[in-house]
Amino acid sequence: MTAADVLIETLIDWGVDIVFGLPGDGINGLMESLRTHQDQIRFIQVRHEESAAFIACAYAKFTGRLGVCLATSGPGGIHLLNGLYDAKMDGQPVLAITGLQFHDLIGTFTQQDVGLDRLYMDVAAFNERIMGPAHVENITDLAVRTALSYRTVSHLTFPVDFQEMEVKSRQRSKRNIPHHTSHAEARGTMLADPDDLERAAQILNDGNKIAILAGRGALPATAELEQLAEVLGAPIVKALLGRAAVPDDSAYTTGTIGLLGTKPSQDAMETCDTLLMVGTSFPYLEFLPKPGHAKGVQIELDPKRIGLRFPVEVGLVGDCMRILRDLLPRLKRKENRSFLEKAQKGMEDWRKIMHDRATRRDLPMKPQVIAHELGVRLREDAIVSCDSGTIATWWARHIPVKEGQIHSLSGNLASMANGLPYTLAAQIAHPDRQCVAFVGDGGFSMLMADFATAVKYQLPIKVVIVKNGTLGQIKWEQMVFLGNPEYGVDLQPIDFAGIAQACGGTGFTAEDPSDCGRVVEEFLAAPGPAVLQAVVDPLEAPLPAKVTADQALKFAESLVRGEPNRGQIALAALSEKVREMI
Repeated sequence: MTAADVLIETLIDWGVDIVFGLPGDGINGLMESLRTHQDQIRFIQVRHEESAAFIACAYAKFTGRLGVCLATSGPGGIHLLNGLYDAKMDGQPVLAITGLQFHDLIGTFTQQDVGLDRLYMDVAAFNERIMGPAHVENITDLAVRTALSYRTVSHLTFPVDFQEMEVKSRQRSKRNIPHHTSHAEARGTMLADPDDLERAAQILNDGNKIAILAGRGALPATAELEQLAEVLGAPIVKALLGRAAVPDDSAYTTGTIGLLGTKPSQDAMETCDTLLMVGTSFPYLEFLPKPGHAKGVQIELDPKRIGLRFPVEVGLVGDCMRILRDLLPRLKRKENRSFLEKAQKGMEDWRKIMHDRATRRDLPMKPQVIAHELGVRLREDAIVSCDSGTIATWWARHIPVKEGQIHSLSGNLASMANGLPYTLAAQIAHPDRQCVAFVGDGGFSMLMADFATAVKYQLPIKVVIVKNGTLGQIKWEQMVFLGNPEYGVDLQPIDFAGIAQACGGTGFTAEDPSDCGRVVEEFLAAPGPAVLQAVVDPLEAPLPAKVTADQALKFAESLVRGEPNRGQIALAALSEKVREMI
């Protein structure tokens, strides 16, 4: 048995049955072990190591299991970093395994001589270099346990010559007793202190205008959240990672918060006197109540995140669903429902505005149209993965979350290019579900070669590319936040339908809003992996739900200072406001 065999068999003992990566000479021993164990563990080859790390992160998100990615020494290991930071920042259990050069040449400027253990010091909570064949079993057990227990990234880097060495008892130190570690899993739930539960209940019972902010940690607690909202007369505002915590047709939700959120959500945050944060560390402080304007209670699994974004009076540490079940019997039903009713009326008006924008038939086609036409046709079991940029605005506002669906994106890292790898992960983890990517042309083009991965493994993913020919989020940030004309954001057009066909998949194009629904239906019904490029208006601005005076001023300044499309942009912005008024 080789040292590489020990590592692979230890992973199998932990229940790992799939590894994502790209072969290289720095991991030849590991690849040989994967080959000889392929009846127990699959290796999925990607076209870029960044995709492997994104897929591992998303696999963990969509299954709750450990995601594992593998890369060779030097550049391969470096490429993993972005996807691993996505896992770290969204709290997902991922193990990265990388190669190193021959152990007795490390640090001597040999080829691909990158100290990956030093490089990974920030991204990985557990980060070790394997020191010999007898070191593999215990260090792998600890790496896996750390990733699963703390929902974080672990990293092992493995000199290539050690990988192929036979494991012999005489290699062990006298204290390294064979098989002294275990792959037994230990699960536990932190329980909130009863006194803290009483204090939290008192604050909530005393509040008159309560808002609930739900994030990723609230995803398993849909029933408890809606029961809580009913008892407290409180609207449920959703952070992006918590979009699927309650469906968008729930009577209690005002949708998302932030630059791409809804006006009723922002109104609720600005006028509430009590904020209950459930499983979220939503990073945009400017959208939360101002300190001193509301009291706060926070439910959070990670104690260090209590009071991180908002000065709460009480922190309840533990699993959100468990704590909500303990908290609910202590709460008194609010007889005054006016705060919730005002939010519900606001959502009626907001949905009408969103529907009007999404059903326009003018050309060029608006990006809201493709989002709407896709959203109404998604299956109840759909897993939707969004990319970062303006695409997230159209996803959050125009693709409603239905009960039973899963929606996700790169949350706290907000990285471009995650949408395609996330969808590959979703289809691998859930082969019978509808798995759809909703991405922009900027993000997709970064890792689009991995569409060939879907073809290689016959994964029937569906990829919608909103093609506006620009880095839209950057463009509008330059204008609205800085008052500068757009610069450096235009993209060279790519025929993405042609790319899909060249890879062996199917390609579709939608340009006419009157025909968009038909094309979407044909696209979703296509067998195998398919791409739909929707050509849309690049001048459609993803404006905040409530535009501040400063943002309006900066927007005007950018037009005056030489914005190349100022006439059309000004006309489009004015047109939107007129439509809302009438």
